[in-house]
Amino acid sequence: MPEIKCPHCGQQFSIDESNYDSLVKQIKDETFTRELHERLKALEEKHNAELALEKQKAESLNDKEVENLKSQIASLKNDLAKAELVKELAVKEAKENAKDELHKKDEEIITLKGKVETSKTDAELQVKSLKENYDALIKSKDAQIDFYKDLKTKMSTKLVGESLEQHCQNEFNRIRMSAFPKAYFEKDNKVSAESGSKGDFIFKDFMEDGTPFISIMFEMKNENDQTATKHKNADFFKELDKDRKEKGCEYAVLVSLLESDSELYNAGIVDVSYEYEKMYVVRPQCFIPIITLLRNAALNSVSYQRQLVEIKNQNLDITHFEDDLKDFQEKFQKNYDLASDRFTKAIEEIDKTIDHLNKVKEGLIGSERNLRLANDKAQDLSIKKLTRNNPTMKEKFAKLNEEDKD
Repeated sequence: MPEIKCPHCGQQFSIDESNYDSLVKQIKDETFTRELHERLKALEEKHNAELALEKQKAESLNDKEVENLKSQIASLKNDLAKAELVKELAVKEAKENAKDELHKKDEEIITLKGKVETSKTDAELQVKSLKENYDALIKSKDAQIDFYKDLKTKMSTKLVGESLEQHCQNEFNRIRMSAFPKAYFEKDNKVSAESGSKGDFIFKDFMEDGTPFISIMFEMKNENDQTATKHKNADFFKELDKDRKEKGCEYAVLVSLLESDSELYNAGIVDVSYEYEKMYVVRPQCFIPIITLLRNAALNSVSYQRQLVEIKNQNLDITHFEDDLKDFQEKFQKNYDLASDRFTKAIEEIDKTIDHLNKVKEGLIGSERNLRLANDKAQDLSIKKLTRNNPTMKEKFAKLNEEDKD
């Protein structure tokens, strides 16, 4: 019979074989149970540690992705705001530039219109002055007519005609340098090859640059009261008009003492352009006034024509400006459309990025959900579930629970 020494009191005692086997079995069961309990506890702690680590990693990754997503969205919103600001500034600057240019052109047009009005006023004052001078000359017509009537009774027909031409030439030369310093006034000595006729005098005047701006064909007519055949002024219109055209003159003037009793011609200056274009009949005392009137009218016409050309050019500049403005607007609209298209595409890309990030976020959320479910399952793990299909382990755990109760 084997003996066993008590480790506590040192007493030795003997046990039979059956008791020994039972004791050994108890020791083995107790050791196995303790080891099993320790291993299960260690496994559970390891599992909990790994689960906590995985959860921490998932939470860290999720927070990082969310922060990255927020940063990207903020950056895209900032870029979007900058692009909108640049677009607004460009549109505002273009409108202000166009408005300034239009304002400048309006001021130039107003200034030019003012100049034209001033020129018209000056011309009206000049015409008024000429009319006053003309009225003053008319007052002396009767005395001069009486003088020429008396002169005709003392001269032959040829001498009367030559005296009228000489009178007109003397009158012109008397004021030539003061009134017509650049003018040409000479007898027409060139006989036309076509008609074989010629006028008496040709008058031409020139601009400062030498450009002619007026030309007049003159014919002087007079006759003695003793002449049997009496001529009328109209008898010479056709020939005078022909001489004007052949010599390339603009106006034709008949200086006449014919029809001395005619109230029409005695008025001084008579416009007969209803019969022949640009033709006048004047008495000798109106010889200088008719030159002055026609010359000044032509000079004003040249001035107005130049002003009209200038205004036309300025209007053309305005038209060009409007065309340039329209071209600028069209190009700006084209650039705006391109920018808008790119802007729209950028927005679409941003939307795509946001959708992608949302999907990533949903994936992370799904991963967190799976971890949470796994954690719930781990937390729900129990000895009962582990030993459900294992009778041996179930028996061992049952014994341990009984021993714990004892």
